[in-house]
Amino acid sequence: MLKASGIGHAYGGTTRILKNVSFGIHPGEKVVLLGANGSGKSTLLKILNGLVFPSEGQVWFGSEEISRRNLKRREFHRRFRSEVVLLFQNPDAMIFNPTVYDEIAFGPRQLGLTDEEDRVRRWASELGLSDHLDRPPFQLSSGEKQKLCLAALLVLEPKVLLLDEPTANLDPRSTGWLVDFLHGLDMTTVVTTHNLSLAAELGERTLVLAEHHELIYDGRMRNLLDDKEKLLEANLLHVHAHRHDALEHRHYHSHDWD
Repeated sequence: MLKASGIGHAYGGTTRILKNVSFGIHPGEKVVLLGANGSGKSTLLKILNGLVFPSEGQVWFGSEEISRRNLKRREFHRRFRSEVVLLFQNPDAMIFNPTVYDEIAFGPRQLGLTDEEDRVRRWASELGLSDHLDRPPFQLSSGEKQKLCLAALLVLEPKVLLLDEPTANLDPRSTGWLVDFLHGLDMTTVVTTHNLSLAAELGERTLVLAEHHELIYDGRMRNLLDDKEKLLEANLLHVHAHRHDALEHRHYHSHDWD
C-alpha cells in the first residue's frame, strides 16, 4: 500500500529531520508511529501524503512513486488525493469553509463527485454532526472540530488514513471515542503519538523514530513495551528517583502527556 525506501529529509538543506527510514505498510494494517517530540513523525506523515518531498530516498503508493512529477499527472493526482488522506494535529489548520456542510462537501466538490449530498449526510451521521450542518465550523468545540475534519476526509472513502497526534487536543471522553472509532474503520491507518499508554490501543504494529531521526524499531507493540532499553533510546521512557521517607529507589516512567 505504502513503501518508504531510504527516506531522508533536511529542512533548508541543513536541519536533519529524517535519516535512512525504510518500511512497507500493507492494506488493512493499523500502524502506530511512535517518537518523542522532534523525532520527525509529522514530517514523515507529510511525505507519505505527498505534501513534503524527501531530500533522499523514495516513497511509493502501490507501484507508483509519490513524486512532484507524478502528482502533476491529473489522473494520479486525483486518485492519490482521494485515496490517501491526512488528519492534521490542529483541526483549525484544516477548517476554512462557511458551514459544516460545506466543509464536508469540499472534497467531493473538488473531485466532481455526483453523490455529494448522500456522502455528506452519511458521514455527518456517522460522526454525530447531523445537527450542525448549517453552523459555522468555528462555533464547534475542539472535539466536534476533530470529528468534522475526520468527516471531511472520510467522505472521500479513502484507502489510507494518516493521523498526526489525533488525541492531542481531546479530553479523555473524546479520546476514548476516537480510539473506538478508528478501531472500527475498515481501512489502513497510520497514527502518530508520543503517548506510550495510548499507543497500544491504536494498533498492533509500531514504528519507532529515535531523536537522531532514524527508525529504530518495526514490530509488534507488545514486544516493544517489554524492551525498556529501546524505549529509553527513543525517549519514550525515563528513569527517575522516587523517595519513601528515608528510602530512595529508581524506576521507569513513561511519557504519557498529550
